[in-house]
Amino acid sequence: MSVQDTIRETVTSNPVVLFMKGTPQFPQCGFSSAAAQILKLCGVNDYVAVNVLQDPEIRQGIKEYANWPTIPQLYVGGEFIGGSDIMKEMFQSGELQTLLDGINK
Repeated sequence: MSVQDTIRETVTSNPVVLFMKGTPQFPQCGFSSAAAQILKLCGVNDYVAVNVLQDPEIRQGIKEYANWPTIPQLYVGGEFIGGSDIMKEMFQSGELQTLLDGINK
């Protein structure tokens, strides 16, 4: 299975996936920490967090998968939502809460 297949399988078989540096409990960068905190504020406690620091192929592959150069990256229902800045904007407008409402809470 290619890296792209592995990523596709992960994002399509889980309701909420966050590709991040570190883990939600021990984020390794401020942007990943912010993304995990935003999900927590939205009431999403059960999601798949993929630590890209553990696998260089996933770290590079996820950038190519979404054609998005930075990490973290949030996927909901198999769709790419964005990084921490987009998550923050969507959270502040209430759009992210609406999107996540009823998913895996």
